[in-house]
Amino acid sequence: MREFLLGLRLLFGAGRGNRVRFFLMAAGGSLGVCCLALVLTIPQILDAHDGRAAARQPQTTSARPADSTLLLQRTDPYGSKAFTRVFIAKGTGRADEAPPGLKELPGPGEVFVSPRVHDLLRDQPAVKGLLPGRERGLIGATGLAHPDELLAYIGTTRGKISDEGRALKGWGYSYAPFPAVEPSTLTYIRFALGSLVLLPLGIFLSVCARLSAASRNRRLASLRLLGLSTKGTQRVNAAETVVAALLGAILGLGEYWVLNQVMTRTGLPSLRWYPDDGALSATTIAVCLIGCPLLAWFVGRASARDAAANPLAVRRTAAPKHPTKWGGLLLVTGLGIVAGYCATGFTDHPADSLGLNALLMPAGILLTGLGLVLTLPLISYALARRLARTTQSLTLNLAMRRNEVEPGSTMRVVTGLVLLVFSASLAQGVLIQLEQVTRPSAPVQDYSIPLSSLTPRQQQEVADVPGVRAHAVTMESWSDPDGSADQPWASAVVATCDELARLVRHVEGCVDGKVMRLGDPNAGTGQGARPGDTLPFRMTEDGRRKTLEITLPHDRIAYRAYDPSAVHGADVLIPPSALPATARPEGARYVLTSSSDHDEVRRVLDGIAAVTPTTAVEPVGVNVEGLQQIAVLETLLAVGMIMGLVIGTAAFAVSATDRAVERRPQVTAITLVGARARTMRAVQCVQVVLPLSVGLTLALLAGKLAESCYLITGGSEIYWDSAGVPVLALAAAGVVTVAALAALPLVGRRIDPELIRRD
Repeated sequence: MREFLLGLRLLFGAGRGNRVRFFLMAAGGSLGVCCLALVLTIPQILDAHDGRAAARQPQTTSARPADSTLLLQRTDPYGSKAFTRVFIAKGTGRADEAPPGLKELPGPGEVFVSPRVHDLLRDQPAVKGLLPGRERGLIGATGLAHPDELLAYIGTTRGKISDEGRALKGWGYSYAPFPAVEPSTLTYIRFALGSLVLLPLGIFLSVCARLSAASRNRRLASLRLLGLSTKGTQRVNAAETVVAALLGAILGLGEYWVLNQVMTRTGLPSLRWYPDDGALSATTIAVCLIGCPLLAWFVGRASARDAAANPLAVRRTAAPKHPTKWGGLLLVTGLGIVAGYCATGFTDHPADSLGLNALLMPAGILLTGLGLVLTLPLISYALARRLARTTQSLTLNLAMRRNEVEPGSTMRVVTGLVLLVFSASLAQGVLIQLEQVTRPSAPVQDYSIPLSSLTPRQQQEVADVPGVRAHAVTMESWSDPDGSADQPWASAVVATCDELARLVRHVEGCVDGKVMRLGDPNAGTGQGARPGDTLPFRMTEDGRRKTLEITLPHDRIAYRAYDPSAVHGADVLIPPSALPATARPEGARYVLTSSSDHDEVRRVLDGIAAVTPTTAVEPVGVNVEGLQQIAVLETLLAVGMIMGLVIGTAAFAVSATDRAVERRPQVTAITLVGARARTMRAVQCVQVVLPLSVGLTLALLAGKLAESCYLITGGSEIYWDSAGVPVLALAAAGVVTVAALAALPLVGRRIDPELIRRD
């Protein structure tokens, strides 16, 4: 306790510069703690979403007593979002419990809507067609998974839903039917966020705890020479770092509270939550308030080891010991594990992520990243020593001699940037993995809309939605229910040859203006439909029912449809000119197609909803809930990458500022000897740029190996991401440029001899 109090007295009584350094440590630590709290709270936010969605799920049974409450639930896509409507017909028996968010069940003609639907009704009055009745009130937050959810409870009569309705037993399940993120995918996200945020965060907090290491070591060495014990000296230094870390943790939690309040009002793309969802839990508070000071305690004791063990060497600025080789052992171990998994990619049985691999693969990647950080001082020392002995350049010699004497000083500046490039490479692998898992197998996406729900004008407008490549009409021939069982039947596509070519993978032999057979070797044929058979198609023209008879011709078009596709298995192509201009085929569907890119699919769905909000759109082969999950995953990864960038940049800024202050006496001394300012600026740039370039090259190689290891064990179709190399190389070049520019202000225009008066 005596050493702790002594550390506090030195902290506040050692001058303004010492206090400024203390508050810089606290400010840097607060930024790290804020990022840490956000990472730890993301799973809590997702669990809150799923918990409320599970609590409002209706429990129903097929047995329907006469006095029971009937319920019918419909979930349709509204643009790229799911619109859930729950139709409820009150029973005449006991009063049923209302779902979360409502005080009572809606009566016939009454509608309770979520706030987002309320706003939608104001902006898009056509949505009223989906909600028969008058708006009675809003659904409370306890009944909504998130603030932007589209949900409505609609009161109706028993006769309207008697065919499909089920008897209501209660509300609530132990699991959500459509979780915000699948549990298996959430594991990958946690690993990605840990690599992108937590590893750089640990380095950043360590950097903040070691600010002004040289001047602090000289002060600690003086205390040791005055009689303070070795452990006492370490405790004095640890006291300062612990207090700074504790203050930073408190400030960081406050910053997160403000950030949570702001983000709940603005939201993230595809991810919204209520303030209570992101409230700080006891676990998060404990991790931040205990873990960060504990890390600072160990870093503080380790950084004071030299001053406590050999104070005379510190006071006389003796040459420090060579960097340890244990970091190289971690790097070799991590690269060995990663390279082993990469080697399985060349075999017929690549490794998977099951069993022991689920632990060994992430451990190998984390060991690689940690070993990369710990090996950088050793690499910098070896490189500087060799170049200093062989070079004839004064600039390079001065730079390398300084790096040889203090390899750790320069590496503290570049470590955050090197780790940022390593994490960026791994993030590319996570994005590729998610793309492979969620991307449709076909390069196009089809949308099927009931033709009867569209007016001719709306048909043209949805066909003109940005992103739509082609459109057609699909219909089926009519079969007489009283006729024979072997009457011919076929499905038809009404389109031009050009439209058909855009809808399918390959088409051959098409002639415009002619009715032609369609033959797809991957699909079956119509029920007994052969060339020469007559196929009747029912349609309505000017309010009168008509029958269009098409004779199946001998002329055949060979085509191959995508899988899935709205025209898969079609038997006959009918040109639009063969149908009357005002005819509306019965049971026909209007088919649109676009790229299968997730963003493109969302834009097209939103465009269709803007034209006809009440129309049911079926994205062929796509689950709207899946689209929402993909959007959430992309948002979480983007947040992780932004936090990693902020942490890496902050680590560089803090380290560069600290190094500038620490190096002022040495720079001034060499300048007074006669070195020109231009030479000194070049020396400062070389000191940073050369080890940074080596570190970035190693980070690129290690990062690509870690990325390939992740892709191979994850079962991705892509093992070697060569397309991502130019992006990372450009990012590395930008990092080197920024570091070189940041090193220039170390040499000022004015020389202050007071900086070296005591030396």
